[in-house]
Amino acid sequence: MSTTYQICTRCVLDTTAKDISFDENGICNFCTDFINRSAVILNENSEEKERKLKAFVEKVKKTGKGKRYNCIVGVSGGADSSWTLVKAVELGLKPLAVHMDNGWNSELAQNNISNLVNKLGVDLYTHVIDWSEYKQLMQAFFDADVIDVELLYDNAMLAVNYSLASKYDIKYILSGSNQATEGIIIPRGWNWFKYDKRNIKAIAKKFVNLTPNTFPFFSSIDFLWYQYVRKIKWCAPLDLMEYNKAEAMNYMKEHFGYKLYPYKHYESVFTRFYQAYILPNKFNVDKRLLHLSTLIISGQISREEALERCKGIAYPTKEDLENDKAYFLKKMGWKSDDLDKYLLRPEVLHSEYPTEKRIWDIIVKITSSLRKAFI
Repeated sequence: MSTTYQICTRCVLDTTAKDISFDENGICNFCTDFINRSAVILNENSEEKERKLKAFVEKVKKTGKGKRYNCIVGVSGGADSSWTLVKAVELGLKPLAVHMDNGWNSELAQNNISNLVNKLGVDLYTHVIDWSEYKQLMQAFFDADVIDVELLYDNAMLAVNYSLASKYDIKYILSGSNQATEGIIIPRGWNWFKYDKRNIKAIAKKFVNLTPNTFPFFSSIDFLWYQYVRKIKWCAPLDLMEYNKAEAMNYMKEHFGYKLYPYKHYESVFTRFYQAYILPNKFNVDKRLLHLSTLIISGQISREEALERCKGIAYPTKEDLENDKAYFLKKMGWKSDDLDKYLLRPEVLHSEYPTEKRIWDIIVKITSSLRKAFI
């Protein structure tokens, strides 16, 4: 790990990633790992992709025969999940679109989701999180000074999707996650373990004395239950087809009136403010480096374009940033001084609070050993 600033000569990740290293040509371990790990997916010929996709679709249809739905597609309004829903319908699947509203949806995201489900003719289930409880949970995470405030949304999203799959006896949840646009592994310390129910509850209890009553938690044990007992699979179908993000967005724009976002995950007002302002100013993390580096290595943009897009603030204009800041302060009931003080406080690691991450690591080791034993 370098102690002086350095940027990768192939992607745009730099020494703000704590566990980065460089070879003699200045190429980082993150994009090298991505190429080695994802080459099979990214470089697979179209005929083989088509064969695998066809086999996957047949499995989904078989398990859902006679049912109203044969898969769930979680939709945030973002490009990846929206395109997954479009392709699911084109492939003849019967998806239930599932959206989780945590009180931070942008009007643009709501319109994008509405246009998609209406024109595709699919049912939409929206789980609305109790705002007063969610606001307290967010406040607890801010008071705790941990990095992954989005753990709250991601954990609840997992719980809602798996719960609905179990309710409707659906065996496949189709995710918009994919190697082409998000295949580089997130650097250590940039987020936290997403199944950590214990971490959320401990932080809530310590800082706001809250025991949540309505929040849909998801734990390591829940994962084992749904994955191995209920046999529900979380799948990434975009890896089974050619996926060019720019082309997908243009198609949705033309056929579904889809409106574009300036950066990845900007469909949520909080997510864009968190990624574009809180992360860089409190934690020295610029998520653009990660997202754009993946697009460079998958051949969707040039490194020069990525470097240009990394310049300045991660907002189209300073006015947009100020508008989101004002909205955040009002919605959280903060004063400007509260935000300033929060940004100045040092980070506290999630592991400083009770966590089930160690349990999960043991589970991973055991399941890995079992797989090897039966190969």
